[in-house]
Amino acid sequence: MTTTTPRLRRAGGKGAPPAAPPARRGAARRIRRGSLPYLFLLPALALELLVHLVPMIVGIVMSFKGLTQFYIRNWNEAPWTGLGNYKVAVDVDAPVGADLLRSFTVTCAFTLLAVGLAWLLGTAAAVLMQDAFRGRGWLRALFLTPYALPVYTSVIVWMFMFQHDNGLVNHVVHDQLHLTSGRPFWLIGDNSFVALLTVSVWRNWPFAFLIITAGLQNIPRDLYEASAIDGAGVWRQLRAITLPSLRPVNQVLVLVLFLWTFNDFNVPFVMFGGSAPPRADLISVHIYQASFVTWNFGTGSAMSVLLLLFLLLVTAVYLPVTAKLRGRDA
Repeated sequence: MTTTTPRLRRAGGKGAPPAAPPARRGAARRIRRGSLPYLFLLPALALELLVHLVPMIVGIVMSFKGLTQFYIRNWNEAPWTGLGNYKVAVDVDAPVGADLLRSFTVTCAFTLLAVGLAWLLGTAAAVLMQDAFRGRGWLRALFLTPYALPVYTSVIVWMFMFQHDNGLVNHVVHDQLHLTSGRPFWLIGDNSFVALLTVSVWRNWPFAFLIITAGLQNIPRDLYEASAIDGAGVWRQLRAITLPSLRPVNQVLVLVLFLWTFNDFNVPFVMFGGSAPPRADLISVHIYQASFVTWNFGTGSAMSVLLLLFLLLVTAVYLPVTAKLRGRDA
């Protein structure tokens, strides 16, 4: 008996599924390849949302509640106060609002000085390290040491240096140089602002140095050589070539330093503990005291939201203004 094997139906024949056009198949492969990096980013994005976004939303909700120590066990039962916490925080005629305004003023002055000095020292060091010389690599590594050290280690060392009786600062300033009539108290009183400013600048200027050094690598050396032939000195080159070329870098650098310094909590908390002196009462520590010392988490959350809005406003104004000024000078 003879059997016949059925022939395979040709693609596109009756009953066979239509084949996708080659262009469509290529587009699908490109989409799959293009979406692959985003799939790898999904775990990091989910963790970022979990770590930052969820606590921020919870903090915003808490700012509308009268959350005190009586509702810690179940804060959902805290009464809804609406804008009551915000009214208390911005009422400068009341003790809470007046203290917050004073802390905000101290923080603004501290941030402007700290950012300005850190940028100035970082820029000066980067310009001086621009030309090659023997030992430049070792000197650059030495400059980056404050930035590489853990914050708690460096601040605790500075605390010992600022001690009244046996600190290195008083030994040099009073015993060796005789610049003061007596041994100053650096960690209390009016001098606490100077001590905090010194530590902040010491920690942040290496970061400015690092960023400015990277920005200087993109400036063509031909500009300096041509200007030197034309008779331009060092200061003229700095004003006409270096600083204008560093404007895009400085735009980001100053903003990052401002946000870091204004929000800094570790340095003042390690130096002064939970109760900073009035002269060094930065707003981050002040919000901590309002939340975890007085146990008024609703008011503390409202202060945190106001701080967030202020920083967002500064960023929203700073970036367009600096971009406009940079485009005008281009």
